[in-house]
Amino acid sequence: MVNRADAMKDCLQGLRVVDLTRNLPGPFATRLLADLGADIIKIEPLNGDPARAFGDLFTALNHGKTTLKVDFRDSQGIETIKAQLKDSDVMLDSFRPEVLEGMGLDAKTLHAINPKLVMVSITGYGMANSDGITHDWAHKAGHDINFMAMSGVLDQLKTADGEQAMPNVQFADLAGGSDTAVIALLAAVFAAQRTGKGRHIAISMTHSLYQHLVMPKATGKLVASFSGKNPEPQQDFLGGLLPCYRLYRTSDDRHMAVGSLELKFWQGLCEILKLPELKDVHWQRGVMPNTKGSQEAAQMVADTFASQPLSYWQQVFASTDVCVTPVLSLEEARAHPLFAHQDEYGATLGWQ
Repeated sequence: MVNRADAMKDCLQGLRVVDLTRNLPGPFATRLLADLGADIIKIEPLNGDPARAFGDLFTALNHGKTTLKVDFRDSQGIETIKAQLKDSDVMLDSFRPEVLEGMGLDAKTLHAINPKLVMVSITGYGMANSDGITHDWAHKAGHDINFMAMSGVLDQLKTADGEQAMPNVQFADLAGGSDTAVIALLAAVFAAQRTGKGRHIAISMTHSLYQHLVMPKATGKLVASFSGKNPEPQQDFLGGLLPCYRLYRTSDDRHMAVGSLELKFWQGLCEILKLPELKDVHWQRGVMPNTKGSQEAAQMVADTFASQPLSYWQQVFASTDVCVTPVLSLEEARAHPLFAHQDEYGATLGWQ
């Protein structure tokens, strides 16, 4: 049997990537590529990547990469980078616009050296002039919290009482930056293999994250059509409006996540909770969200979950299949058999 950590290790063998990025988005992207077998050359300044101060985080992001230190301000250092790029497939950077040009690493220069080179720049707000769209945000500094704030995602994470939540997961860096960059560069490499021509792609973490709002942008219009106003984040279809898709508090102030979106799962949940009268109080039976029947159903389910602690409900739902799970802490998730070996540096990051 193939070890889970090695199951995808040969997919990108032969792909050579020069990584000029720092912090989180770029290193996580190239870590994904490394897990798929790509050869990653991480180029750092002479004094090292500042992220080395984060210890285990740096190791987790950069395990399996070859490190090369150069002086980015010296012509000899730039020539060293160019020499690495001559036979590489991809260059990844996270500089602000025009920095590459200032170093002599712009697309025109590099494609003269290596026509098939795919260049991917991970930016906060995109380029100043992309596809005829000009804005003054391209040169602004920012981090994950800023990109989430500008995209509208942070507002979607408000609590039911309107308090603004501060997430401890870097959605913009990872979903908007790392994952989007990997998808784009693999598509561009595939095209370069067919056409012999590379390209320069700019990833905007803010714009990419905005595109992830596909559900609230669509369902918000639907809710507004029968309520007369745009819904608050906790009053959207998948934000807590439906009794069959929301969080319920337990007696010990923990939560159970109910995702019984389909009628069959909802009816199974009602049987388990001994609430058979609610089996047909469901959106697939024409019971619209926020109506009296829907609100009463949500309250009855809430009262039931509130009658027992999390451990009780974990046992109740352990052998069921109705899309109900406990809300685990990070330590609880880490200790769960589902994630056995997941934190080992040689383990895969999602594929099995």
